Amino acid sequence: MELTFVNRTSQKQEQQERDIRRIARAAETRLQLPEDLEVSVLFVRSRTIHQINRDYRGIDRPTDVITFAARDEMDKDALPEEQKELGDIFINIDYARRQAREYGHSYEREVGFLFTHGLLHTLGYDHMQEKDARVMFALQDEILDPILPRQ
Repeated sequence: MELTFVNRTSQKQEQQERDIRRIARAAETRLQLPEDLEVSVLFVRSRTIHQINRDYRGIDRPTDVITFAARDEMDKDALPEEQKELGDIFINIDYARRQAREYGHSYEREVGFLFTHGLLHTLGYDHMQEKDARVMFALQDEILDPILPRQ
């Protein structure tokens, strides 16, 4: 998977980029994805994600992660050959730090979780229905836990 990182914060994210690369490789293996898929990962602060959430989703507050899939309603079982760009994943580092403290795990684990969650959304997974949520959350754990275990 080709990953493009954009850091719109003043904080280095080098370890998080390495972790995300490992997670992407694990997702490729677990989900049998082609290696030439492309995803953009943007590290942002609460103010930026608040504006994005308000302007594009009509929700006037910050959030932890926003995913813009390149293609709506993608069939997760059959990616079209021409569909290489999966989309953009915006990760709010302010929320990641706060949620890591709240959940009692590392910042690295939280950023990894937010990336994994966003990546699955770009692949067509969702958690609106209970059955779909069970599938998506189980995959998140399968992909993420071996790389960034819960503490």
